[in-house]
Amino acid sequence: MTSQTTIDTTGPGDKTPAAPTESTPATGLRGHPWLTLITVAVGVMMVALDGTIVAIANPAIAKDLHASFSDVQWITNAYFLALAVSLITAGKLGDRFGHRQTFLIGVTGFAAASGAIGLSDSIAAVVTFRVFQGLFGALLMPAALGLLRATFPAEKLNMAIGIWGMVIGASTAGGPILGGVLVEHVNWQSVFFINVPVGLIALLLGVLILLDHRAQNAPRSFDILGIALLSGAMFCLVWALIKAPAWGWGDGRTWAFIAVSGLLFGFFAFWETRVAEPLIPLGLFRSVPLSAGVVLMVLMAIAFMGGLFFVTFYLQNVHGMSPIDAGLHLLPLTGMMIIGSPLAGVAITKLGPRIPLAGGMAATAIAMYGMSTLEADTGSGVMSVWFALLGLGLAPVMVGATEVIVGNAPMELSGVAGGLQQAAMQIGGSLGTAVLGAVMASKVDSDLPGNWTGAGLPQLTPEQLDKASEAVQVGVAPVAKGTPEPIAAKIASVAHDTFISGMSLASLVAAGVAAVAVFVALFTRRGQNAEAGAGVGHI
Repeated sequence: MTSQTTIDTTGPGDKTPAAPTESTPATGLRGHPWLTLITVAVGVMMVALDGTIVAIANPAIAKDLHASFSDVQWITNAYFLALAVSLITAGKLGDRFGHRQTFLIGVTGFAAASGAIGLSDSIAAVVTFRVFQGLFGALLMPAALGLLRATFPAEKLNMAIGIWGMVIGASTAGGPILGGVLVEHVNWQSVFFINVPVGLIALLLGVLILLDHRAQNAPRSFDILGIALLSGAMFCLVWALIKAPAWGWGDGRTWAFIAVSGLLFGFFAFWETRVAEPLIPLGLFRSVPLSAGVVLMVLMAIAFMGGLFFVTFYLQNVHGMSPIDAGLHLLPLTGMMIIGSPLAGVAITKLGPRIPLAGGMAATAIAMYGMSTLEADTGSGVMSVWFALLGLGLAPVMVGATEVIVGNAPMELSGVAGGLQQAAMQIGGSLGTAVLGAVMASKVDSDLPGNWTGAGLPQLTPEQLDKASEAVQVGVAPVAKGTPEPIAAKIASVAHDTFISGMSLASLVAAGVAAVAVFVALFTRRGQNAEAGAGVGHI
């Protein structure tokens, strides 16, 4: 089939349009589209799972390795920071050296880093190897998308991406359940050791099945300065988002890092117009659908990741559920993502992405509004309705936005496009947690003093109030040891009611973000270059 490359992604000195080469279709196991999908899904599952499974293990790690709260935070932050900073550069590596090799290196390194964490006897070693996990995870995620794009013909690409998105959604949502089982019945090391056999399976399948695909116009050089500028800009932005809850949004350090990030992004954009083979050809963003897909991915992640962040505290600290029970209560969300993702792929293939994406974000907005109505005594049935609607709304967005971004990029930039998609999701998740966290903190700080006094509780000193507010922001009742039962019950009631008010406001903000995303979705359309995948040279 023919290519429809319409986006000028060349540098100023090169006006040759990108065009994929023709090839003979793969036969047998090697290069088989659906076996390729299974292979990359196994590898991607590790990365998605590690985004949430480790949170359950953090308390056990802290106790075993005598780590402070800030040390434990870095177990998560180091992983996401390395992942977010490296994704686009890792996608470029795949475009340059081939997605098969990049994927296999990523899988091997991720599994090895996971095993090293399980063998670590200090918090410093755990954090160090979490950085390596993030770096190797960044290699395999865009490579997986590049392999799917190159292997599947256009008419089946949406279904493949739908199943790919289903694996990511199920792994992300299932992490707390699996993590709770492993920590409770084995040990915290098992959370990391489980990646070793999974990685070996992915490596074996990859060696036997994956066929390297490379476009004729694949990059032959590296934009070193561009990589440095973009990595620095991403680092400063994500660092500011990570530290903002501790520093405060009014702190000069927060805005200094944001300002430096903006300057570096500006220098990066200027440099990309001057270099012969840019890291990200800015002509890529002349595609309105591709740009809309990137923005949509950020907005979706803000609403989803930010909103889900508080739900876990709501289930465990307000309803008193164990981590396993909390994970089980999220099964409607996971289940609807599993069911909805392949169906969304079919719908997008028949209707195009615009209607499913807009409908998905509308459902997400309604679900987040519904979650703003949750109370301390809301039953499981009502919660399940909103969780299921959220999963149903997210499914077409995960599938459609990915197809819009990757499908509207030329084949030789499929890795960069995959990196853009994943980077947008990581930045959106960090923004969601930081911004909605700030909304929650502000609401709790505003309401807690009045609620505390109104309940007739003893007045707190400013220092005690600050500590109480920090506890309430995660749904914990600040009950001191030895407090009489009637007073403890009042404190718990005030804490939970105040937390609910903060979560409700944060959920409303998330609903507003999702509503804006509905209009962004109207600018998307089917990938103009999706058909290039079936005609790429096999190497």
